[in-house]
Amino acid sequence: METGPDVRPEDERALRREHRGRLVKWAVVVSAAAAIALTPVPQGVTPQSWRLLAIFVATIIGSILRPVPSAAIVLLGVTAVALTGVLPVAEALRGYADPVVWLVLAAFFISRGMIKTGLGRRIALNFIRAIGHHSLGLGYALASTSALLASVIPSVGARSGGVIFPVAKSLAEAYDSRPGETAGRLGAFLFVTLYQCEVVICAIFLTGQASNPIIAKFALQETGVNLTYSRWLLGAIVPGLLSLVVVPLVIYKLFPPEVKHTPDAARAASAELERMGPMTRAEKTMLAVFALVAALWVVGDRLAGWTGGAVPNIHYATVALVGICVLLLGRVLDWEDLLAERNAWDVFIWCGGLVRMAEALGETGITKRFADAAAGLTIGWAWWVALAVLLLVYFYAHYGFASITAHVTAMYIPFLAVTIAAGAPPLLAVLLLAYFSNLGASLTHYGTTPAPIWFGAGYVKQRTWWWLGLVVSLPNILIWGAIGILWWKILGWI
Repeated sequence: METGPDVRPEDERALRREHRGRLVKWAVVVSAAAAIALTPVPQGVTPQSWRLLAIFVATIIGSILRPVPSAAIVLLGVTAVALTGVLPVAEALRGYADPVVWLVLAAFFISRGMIKTGLGRRIALNFIRAIGHHSLGLGYALASTSALLASVIPSVGARSGGVIFPVAKSLAEAYDSRPGETAGRLGAFLFVTLYQCEVVICAIFLTGQASNPIIAKFALQETGVNLTYSRWLLGAIVPGLLSLVVVPLVIYKLFPPEVKHTPDAARAASAELERMGPMTRAEKTMLAVFALVAALWVVGDRLAGWTGGAVPNIHYATVALVGICVLLLGRVLDWEDLLAERNAWDVFIWCGGLVRMAEALGETGITKRFADAAAGLTIGWAWWVALAVLLLVYFYAHYGFASITAHVTAMYIPFLAVTIAAGAPPLLAVLLLAYFSNLGASLTHYGTTPAPIWFGAGYVKQRTWWWLGLVVSLPNILIWGAIGILWWKILGWI
């Protein structure tokens, strides 16, 4: 903690408060680990498995409280696992060789190319020019842009904060809507709408946000259900598109902007596109890579079947790496761009560590024992009643999490095990928990990475943000829990 004659008294007090707050957070993390580690080991559980549980729980709590950045917490957890002999060091570090982790890393780099070339902004301006003549249309235009980008870019922070947010902010200011008295003219409606749509978009694509590949890995590990890119998208497309139509309408009805018609936005988009001129070589290369990666993610896992084995299937992590190589060879990105992508390396550290710890915990059988014990609470219930109750608990538990990743790594496997033990069909449980993992982020102003960006702009009060988040959660639950199930029945999945 830096103090001295050059530090003002009020700054020194703030530093001391921050230091005390960090110490309190560390005390909670350490106490959680100690409480489990010092509890007598249950019969049938090995001491190593029990220590792994203690470290894992402490890591999750640390990721929520964040006395230091989440990646640093996970690195400490991985080190503790190796240091205490819970896992050999090679096993503790095995998560960093997982294809899912490399998929997320590579896709972050693709998002950097989208922002660097300006292609993402060009796509947004084209949507605004086409359907941005009304304030509701502006919401749909920018949500459509994000949905298109999400088909390849799993960095919701880069997609939403790097491409959509700056365009939305400039549109609000163009109509003299700024934080404070004029927020209600356009900005407040637009910011809430776009964040709520972003949450739905996260649920539609396997690449909607960084934790979805982790969910797919957990599902395969626990149930054998393989959530490929195409299967995830096919399952989500009908309820997802319906949510994207309904959610802005609900917000428009309950929280309407003062400015209803926005013809100037469409004209400004046209003028900006004229200033940008024709697509550059870098944009064309980026667009080609974007299309190639999206196409291969859809069909890559079917190539062997279609060609009689003449062409092997292509894992989606390999597809992402191919895309990065093309961008490097085409000089759309250079190596310095990749090294400078701090968020990508940050996610790589926490994703690899958490994936391995969660996987190792599942191998111990502790989660199965938890499921068997918890299933006893639902004895005598119809399986669909148990499933509905557990899904609601899982959904609204997101009030306690500051990221989808923390929610997923802490609760997805246990809740999946419990719902299946209660009699729910495995594929149904896998899909609903996967999609609800994302949709629950709608509730708060800290639910996932871009939430603080949109809320932090100052257009919407916290009380209003939470109220609208709660209201929007209801149609989302009904759409995905009813229309979604009907759609999966039509597909013959359940």
